[in-house]
Amino acid sequence: MKIFLRLATYFKPYRLHLAGAVACGILVAALSAAHAWLVKPVLDRLFIEKDARMLVLIPVAICGVTVLKGLFQYAHAYLVRWVGTRILETIQNDLYRHIVFMPIDHHMRHTTGDLLSHISYDTQMMQVAFSSVIKDLVQQSFTFVALAGVLFYQNAMLATIALIGLPLVIYPLVRFGHRLKRLARSLQETVGDMTGLLQEVLSGIRTMKAFGREEAEAARFAGKNRLFRKKVMRAMAISEMSRPIIEIVASLGIAGIVWYGGAQIFAGTMTPGTFFSFMAAAMMMYAPVKTLSAAGHLLQQATAAAERIFATMDQPNESQRDRGHRTLPETCGVVRFENVSFRYDAAGPATLSDISFDAKPGDVVALVGSSGAGKSTLVNLIPRFFEPAAGEITIDGISTREVTLASLRSRIGIVSQEVILFDRTVHDNIAYGCPTASEAAVRTAAEAAYAHLFIEKMPQGYQTVLTKGGMNLSGGERQRLAIARALLTNPPILILDEATSALDTESEWIVRKAMMNLVANRTTFVIAHRLSTIQRATCILVVDRGRIVQRGRHDELLRDSGYYRRIHQMQFREDDASIDDEGTAQGDRGQVS
Repeated sequence: MKIFLRLATYFKPYRLHLAGAVACGILVAALSAAHAWLVKPVLDRLFIEKDARMLVLIPVAICGVTVLKGLFQYAHAYLVRWVGTRILETIQNDLYRHIVFMPIDHHMRHTTGDLLSHISYDTQMMQVAFSSVIKDLVQQSFTFVALAGVLFYQNAMLATIALIGLPLVIYPLVRFGHRLKRLARSLQETVGDMTGLLQEVLSGIRTMKAFGREEAEAARFAGKNRLFRKKVMRAMAISEMSRPIIEIVASLGIAGIVWYGGAQIFAGTMTPGTFFSFMAAAMMMYAPVKTLSAAGHLLQQATAAAERIFATMDQPNESQRDRGHRTLPETCGVVRFENVSFRYDAAGPATLSDISFDAKPGDVVALVGSSGAGKSTLVNLIPRFFEPAAGEITIDGISTREVTLASLRSRIGIVSQEVILFDRTVHDNIAYGCPTASEAAVRTAAEAAYAHLFIEKMPQGYQTVLTKGGMNLSGGERQRLAIARALLTNPPILILDEATSALDTESEWIVRKAMMNLVANRTTFVIAHRLSTIQRATCILVVDRGRIVQRGRHDELLRDSGYYRRIHQMQFREDDASIDDEGTAQGDRGQVS
């Protein structure tokens, strides 16, 4: 009932259209009953009494009733479909908006496939309910009532015999409905798994092909698809079981009508016209019962989909959880961590413990440590992708908790190793953070990022549409577009997640030149994996197991026999070894030649 009441709020703006649809449905039901009632004058007045006037009036009446019924049926279906598509559009927009505003930790806990199945499969099930079920529930319900009225008007005793078996249908249909609802939930979860698998494989298509895993992945999908088919067939078997039950009950009712009605005709208490009019109404009445049964099953599946959708929409998103009440002013970018701790799970171990440091404009703060040490988590606390469990993060003396997320993130630029580009023009990708930026501003940012020359060589220049996230661009070109995007927003605070670690030497050199323009006069945080990239950092923070174990400049940390010096020696020993290996290989090639 809660689900239906909640759905009712979406119907409220269209109540006039729904009232029109209901009115048309009532008229369709009344005209269907009129069709059944017309059987009586056809037999009694036309064929038995041989009334010549009926030879004209009855065909005209049949045609008139049929035309009116068709018009009202069309109007009813159109109005219901119109309302249904409008409501579906609103729900999809609300759901999508809610999902994109969900915090990062929500997306970490839920697969992409599950979220995609909400927007596609679950809303599709609701569309079926809106466009078909609601139409059938309104029209067929009134049709059943109107035809039942004809039965009781013609002969109350016969009507009682015709309807006596109806309660026998209700109980199994209700049981089938509950089972279908449970199966619908399971089906929707399976669709989420299949969508997630498809998204995962297509996004990692190169890795799959590199390891020759096509057959294995095809078999994996086939297994999921087989499970989906079995659940669909189980749902179909339950749904179709209602049809023979209704047919059996209907045949018993018709048999009772023939037996009792035939006896009434022989006794002379009922005319053949009344009997056949009654039979027509009785036979027509079981069609709405079948339709309502199928509609009820679809409604159960749609209810399961609505429960999943509303369960997602009931989870508070960032805008709802945001308690920031101030707009962060134009900031100079002094960032301070004061005894900050963080854990992903309230009952789990701390990911960061007692982190404290300062950074000001012009500073380049490098974060060094092994994988899983907490470097990415630390910088993700600055734009409040996660909230600290303890301590305080301030920008220019203002707590990040006190400012709105929109104003906070507008002051922060992020360039990561994995560049995300969209299937839009180069101009739109650079201007993603500043949609109103002029062409001149976009070009200036691209020139500062050393991206203008390769953009000009593209077929349509800045209006070239990038497909598949710019997969036809090199890693260095994608990075330079990301730097241009950050330059255009002109953020006072910058986060670089080792944006050059996956590049070749030439591309890295160009990207480093672009980054020199990017970091100038900004407060910059760099997650470093190669120590050679951070030797000029103003401060290096060595993070180990969620704590800062060392801090200082490159030369200062090298003089200290600590963690930084050990990993520095390991990295440069590996570099020397790779150079020796390369030299040996070249010597071998020379001897062969």
